[in-house]
Amino acid sequence: MTVSQDMTIRDIVASDYRAAEVFQRHGIDFCCGGDRRVEDACRSRNVPPETVLSELASLDKTSDAGTPRFNTWELPALVAYIVANHHGYVRQAIPSLLTHTKKVAAVHGEHHPEMVEVAGLFQDVANEMTSHMQKEELMLFPFINALAGAAAAGRPAPAAPFGTVANPIRMMEREHESAGGAMARINDLTRGYQPPEDACTTFRVCLQELDAFERDLHAHVHLENNILFPKATMLEGRG
Repeated sequence: MTVSQDMTIRDIVASDYRAAEVFQRHGIDFCCGGDRRVEDACRSRNVPPETVLSELASLDKTSDAGTPRFNTWELPALVAYIVANHHGYVRQAIPSLLTHTKKVAAVHGEHHPEMVEVAGLFQDVANEMTSHMQKEELMLFPFINALAGAAAAGRPAPAAPFGTVANPIRMMEREHESAGGAMARINDLTRGYQPPEDACTTFRVCLQELDAFERDLHAHVHLENNILFPKATMLEGRG
């Protein structure tokens, strides 16, 4: 894909979601930190920019068939996808992860005290994400759907009960950053989710689950921060 100097990471991933894997491979935040240019993001991770740019360019040599073009979706369809796939995944994953992180902390905490901190951090993430998703589903997402419906029908944007859609969006973005920061800390504590030599099966499964949870969170936050929220803000301000 062609990447210009002034494109941000969020612009690149929004135009071709396959780019997310390139950034993730190099530890570059493409969701909460997506407003940076590639060169700046690479420097912050001590990654040669030319390496990342080369890998992005190589995406043109592979088929993108089957890769969703989320940036072209109507907002109600995108909202439905986020709720069904990402909110659904989080609700399914949390109970198992709470059980496993607490069990690993209790059994292995003496020799791996980092897992005690991991258990506490994930409890915070679980609490925050549960409340966060409820606020989105009951307050923000219905209003975004109403904005899209009004635009499709040629009607003025409805009045927001919270002043402007920007207000709950700012709250959701702060909560995204908080949950993302906690998962990044867990990533660091577990050395990229690598099991120690004495890890039992539950320990190994727990790390795999945490890895999958963080990857899903990155995709989840990208769809909201970089596509859904900017488009909703534009719809509210149209005309």
